[in-house]
Amino acid sequence: MATPSTPSPHSSPLSSKMSEAALLLSPNSILANALLRSIDLLRPRVLANRPARIEFVVGTQINGAPHLGTNLVQTSAFLLAKLARREFSIDTTVRFGALDNAPYDVVLDPETHTAYQQTYFHALGKDKISELIDTYYRAFFDSVSEATDTAYAVETYSDQQATPAFRAEFLRSLERLDEIRWWLAPSHGTVHVRIPCPQCGWAQKRADRTKLARLDEDGAIFTAVCFDHGAYDAHVDPEDDQPYLDLATLYRNLVKERAGGRGDSVLQVMMKGGDWAFGCQLVDGALGALGTPARQMPIRVFTPQVLAPTGAKLSKSLLREHGRGVLPADVEPWMLDTTAWPGTVDNYVDALVWLVSQLLTDPKHFFRSFTVKELGRLMTARPTEPLIRAHEMGIYKRYFDLIAAGRKTTEIRVNDSSRKNIKPGSLIRFRCQGDEVLTRVTRVARYTDFDAMFASESVAAVNPLATREEQLANIRQIYPPEREALGVVAIGIELVKP
Repeated sequence: MATPSTPSPHSSPLSSKMSEAALLLSPNSILANALLRSIDLLRPRVLANRPARIEFVVGTQINGAPHLGTNLVQTSAFLLAKLARREFSIDTTVRFGALDNAPYDVVLDPETHTAYQQTYFHALGKDKISELIDTYYRAFFDSVSEATDTAYAVETYSDQQATPAFRAEFLRSLERLDEIRWWLAPSHGTVHVRIPCPQCGWAQKRADRTKLARLDEDGAIFTAVCFDHGAYDAHVDPEDDQPYLDLATLYRNLVKERAGGRGDSVLQVMMKGGDWAFGCQLVDGALGALGTPARQMPIRVFTPQVLAPTGAKLSKSLLREHGRGVLPADVEPWMLDTTAWPGTVDNYVDALVWLVSQLLTDPKHFFRSFTVKELGRLMTARPTEPLIRAHEMGIYKRYFDLIAAGRKTTEIRVNDSSRKNIKPGSLIRFRCQGDEVLTRVTRVARYTDFDAMFASESVAAVNPLATREEQLANIRQIYPPEREALGVVAIGIELVKP
């Protein structure tokens, strides 16, 4: 009697692939129809700009615990950074923009009944803002960074608006304020530029009593009125980090995207929730009015929007204004406050990484919206077996087979940001054509280039089937000179027994 064939220990069973195929059903769309993979959306700009690094920028108001939609955008940024690094052979990072200019409190002037607001930064101070970031985001970002081999940096809006680049871009925009103001404020043409009182930090919410008094080569002078301290002047100079510029949302994005687009070596990709697609029409109108060159126009990725059954997005502002009673019964507590997830941070991140990875398998799945009920269904459909976290590396078949056979015990890579956290004891999962093999790092050595590496490393440990000269030629076909310039890392590996 014939013995039933046994699947390869490195392969996923066919039944698993079939269940994954049936997990998501999504309609086609104009964008999805134009793409084979979601990451291809970046290809035209990568080819046009030829950047040395891609930075995925994701901004978040830090006015409370994040909900599922917020973490979905952030996880998408990390996973797309990982995919872009692999697809384009360009180093990638994630930049988390903590929007600490969100309104902390709003009061009415008792005499004029004009609304004034104070930002989180002015109400709490820099140290408390750092504590908020640590409380709600640091552990999450550390975990998703580890899970995706992607480095990240945190920048508050307060720090960003104080930079010469941001302030210079703001001043340039003032020169053409009449051309952009209807794009940024279509209903009334009054652009909200809030400059908080230097004594108390309060600013008029609508900023209709804040006036541009003068604009010349020395900068700009604004006049404003505080409900407690009266009239004051504010001089904006690119070389001075004061006064504080609290720009309305569309204006802030215009200045930020204009400033970010001026660099040649770094391509910034703006990660946005799906609801931003509507507002970006106005930002793009203002960018066009400023004559922004095509190479400097922002590239944006709109992530899946999380919807209530009514079709409205899952909203923190709705919660603050009306309480949780306005939300449907099938919204689980952790969807509104992800710190309430019934498990560890790593467990939550692993679940999100799995979910977003499923969405990224097809542009039809990623460029659409999902109800909380559907996302809840998907999250419960994820694999139940514990995930072994490991650095992941794609590899050519001939090298994969040598690793799986235990004959290749040194792996060579360029020393980009994704290799910084690899150390002895780390696990590396090598993938090739649906197969995978798990290894443990035994040692790590770093070199200036491939020649220096082969002067110290065993040629046979890197590839027992090729000479030093053959290996150098092969490696340099994979890594161009600009990648080799990042440095070289030699990673000792051993197989991990099942």
